[in-house]
Formats: sequence, C-alpha cells, structure tokens
Amino acid sequence: MAERLAYYSELRQTEDEGDDAARTMAGKFVMAASRAEAEASFAVPEIQAIPDDTMDDYLRSPRLTDYGVYLRKLARFKPHILTDKEERVIAVQSEADGAGREAFSVLTNVDMDFGVVETKDGPLPLSQSTWPVFMENEDRALRERAYRQFYRQFDQHKTTLALLYGASVKKDVIHARLRNYPSARAAALFPDNVDEKVYENLIAAIHANLAPLHQYYGLRRRALGLDTLRHYDVYAPLVPTVTKKTSWNEAVDLVADALKPLGGEYVDTLRGGLMGRWADRYENKGKRAGAFSAGSFTGLPYILMNYKEESIRDVFTMAHEGGHSMHSWYSARNNPFTHYNYTIFEAEVASTFNEELLYRSLRNRYRDDKRLCAYLVCKRADDILATLYRQTMFAEFEHQTHELEESGHPLTVDTLRRTYRALLEQYFGPEMALEPESDLEGLRIPHFYNAFYVYKYATGISAALALAERVLNGGSPERNDYFTFLKSGGSRFPLESLKAAGVDMSGPAPVEAACKVFADVVNELRKISR
Repeated sequence: MAERLAYYSELRQTEDEGDDAARTMAGKFVMAASRAEAEASFAVPEIQAIPDDTMDDYLRSPRLTDYGVYLRKLARFKPHILTDKEERVIAVQSEADGAGREAFSVLTNVDMDFGVVETKDGPLPLSQSTWPVFMENEDRALRERAYRQFYRQFDQHKTTLALLYGASVKKDVIHARLRNYPSARAAALFPDNVDEKVYENLIAAIHANLAPLHQYYGLRRRALGLDTLRHYDVYAPLVPTVTKKTSWNEAVDLVADALKPLGGEYVDTLRGGLMGRWADRYENKGKRAGAFSAGSFTGLPYILMNYKEESIRDVFTMAHEGGHSMHSWYSARNNPFTHYNYTIFEAEVASTFNEELLYRSLRNRYRDDKRLCAYLVCKRADDILATLYRQTMFAEFEHQTHELEESGHPLTVDTLRRTYRALLEQYFGPEMALEPESDLEGLRIPHFYNAFYVYKYATGISAALALAERVLNGGSPERNDYFTFLKSGGSRFPLESLKAAGVDMSGPAPVEAACKVFADVVNELRKISR
C-alpha cells in the first residue's frame, strides 16, 4: 500500500512540477510514511536480535517462504548493529545527513547566477541545465566563453563547495567507523555483497586500457582541425548533427525490431506498453525534464519521456527506459513483494543491453546512409566513454578523497583540486591541454554526495556489452540465462544474478572486454574520419 501511494503521488507530481495539489499530495504521503516508519522502527532491531539457531529454525517454516531472502539479507548486518541507545542517536540525527547534498544542490542550481552568453541568436541563459547545450555547440569561441563564465562561478564559491564535499566525506567515514566497517568504501559496498576487489579490478582494468581513450582524444583533436584539444572541446560534435524525424510509433517499431532476439513475449509486452498507457510521451508545461522508468510491484512499469521526433538520441532513450521497465515487469511477476526489487548495481544492465541491441540494429538498417552511420558510431564512442571511463575516473576520485579523510588528511580546496587534476591528466592523456580551472569540475559533480555509487555505471555497461554479445551470438540457453537475470529481482545478490546470466563481474574480464569494444569503435571512427 505504501509503495502504491508513493508511486502515485510522485508520478502525479512529475506530470506538472507546478501543480500545488499534486505537490501537497506527495508531501502528505512523505509525512504519513515517516510516521509509519517511526512506529515500525522496532521491527528490524528485534529481528536481528533473534539468535542464529532460532532464526534457522524459523526459516524452515513454509509460512516464511516469501520472507526468507529478506530475513537472510537482514541477518548479514548483525555485526554492524549497535545498541538500542546508539541506534536511536543515529536515527535521530539521520535527517541531517543529507544537509550537505541539499546545500550543494541549492547553491549550484539556485543561488549561483551564471548569467547569459551572447550568441548569434541573442543572449541565452547559462545554467546547470543549459551548460551541456553550450558545450555541444559547433562554435568553439562560444564554447570557450561559456566554459570560462560557467567555472568563474565555481571558482568564486570553491571554498564553500570544498567544505560541503569534505563534510559529506567525513559523514561517510564517521558512519563506517560507528558501524565497525573497515572503510567507508567497504560500508557502501556491503549491502550489495560486493567485494572491494571488484572496485579495484575496475580501476586497474581501466588503467591498463587508457591507450584507446588517449587515441580517441587524438582523433577528436584532428577531426575538429585543432592544434590543441582543450577541455571545452570534448563534447563538440565530430559529425554534423543528423536530423531524422521519427514519430513515436516509428520509434516503437525500431525498438521492437532491435529486440527481436529476446523473443515474442518480451517484444509484444514492451510494444503493447509503449503503444498503450505505460508512457507519458511528450514535453509539457511544468513536466519534469529528462526521462525515467518507475516500476512498482502492482502498478505498470511507467515511463516518463520528453520525446522529440527530430532526436535520434530519444529513440535510444526509449529503448533504455524500456529496458528498465521490462526488468521491473519480469521481477515483479517472478518474486514476492519482499524481494522483487533489484539493486542499482543491476539496474543499468538491462537498459544498456537494450541500447546495444538498438545500436547494432540501426547500423545494419541504415548501413547505406554514411552520414547517419557516422553519427551512430560517434554517439556510441561518446556513450561508452562517458559511462565506462569517465565514471571510473569519478569512482577513483571518490576512493582517493575518502582515503585521505580516513588517514587524517583534511580535504581542503587545494587538496581536492590537486587530486582531481592528477586524474584529469591521467585519463585525458597527452592530447589534452587542461585549463587552470579544469580541476574545479571535481567540485560540481552531484553524484559525489552519494558516495561509491558511480562505479556501478561502469560495471553496468561492462556487463551489458558482454551479455549482448553472448545473447546475439548464442542460442536459446544464452537467452534463457539472460531472462534468469531479468526474473531474479532481489532474490540474489547482484554479482550472483549477473553470473546466472552468464557474466562474472568478480574478475576484470568483462571490463577489459568493454575496453576492447571501445578500442574497436575508435578504430572505426578513424576509418570514417579519413
């Protein structure tokens, strides 16, 4: 009941962020849910206080079949549970845990005034949301003006931003120590039962495969006709923007055709949902920007989009969100409520898997359209770079900053900038001429306030690429393995569910294979650019 109310009130609010009635409804739910959670707060500590032998006896009862996974996962946390009084102190102050994240969001999205940038179309506002648009503009002088103007604001607030991030890191370290974890990273990975070696393997594999990334930046410099590649050049389009009008119905057909290897049930269900009532399709006044999938246990796996017929990228977004929704659809139909929900570690696999199948399908469909194929290859290179390499760099920065705090080194402005600049130099390589303000980027990434989260994007795309290759080149057994993963929900830990699908993320092989895919894309780009 709580989940249904939460999804209903939140989704109604996303239809129109300015709708006061919807916002009030969502607020009422949060208040009611908070009271209910407080009243039920005794349950988990009492369950965890049950002796192991007694719990083992309980779990043999058929009456607890649907709760077995939940209770076993709950028992894992016993070594990290404190006394009742200590737990109460932590619970009372927990509302303040998000203060740094909220302050960062308000400062960077509300209080900072980035001004306007003069363009050939007149003055246009510069903000967090318009920043990517300026960085993708073909006019290099415009990109540079927007870049320097944007980071001027971060430079003016760098001390405050460093204090906010430092406080967030300190909070992570304190909580880990209170609960007897060896480190903040270990505490963050514990709920998913992910060994820290997975994190280390990811970084090591990327370090061993930086050459294709450096080659890509060299190729980018030459393709743009530049003597020197600057930080404001990394998102400029390598091929002119391709406009290909694709109606919603046509996009559904393209996605459905690409996903045929998954069989009739998958394709027919997704097609029916996209053509039916799953999706809020087009941009509307007050509607939340972007796109997301919201799958719950009893409701439909709804999709919010702001679909634009002129954007090929939006066809990929449809496939991506459709992957999330079908993951939710299978999870809810094959598990009890107590453990139907899958983890974030697994979430990006199903969505990126669909994008990979769509890419391969479109490359084949439009193989005679050289301009469109060039666009698709460039998009693929940028997407893999952003998800695999860039998110790993972010993950490495998070690990280094938390290690500094844990070893007693204060996270000052200079320390944070120096640490981030070293990573920029390592990842961008010799082709990049960094700006004096380039390292301020490390102070503006909102994901850093949810520590040790971004590495899941890199592991997710690695798993998705491996599984797509396996399914497309395999037969029924490989496809069935993939459906085992989709149906697992939260019945397994993420590494176990991915292993059942046919990919072992405990070692570096999938990441190394993903780097090989990127290297192949760079070689393809090199041929196209000749």
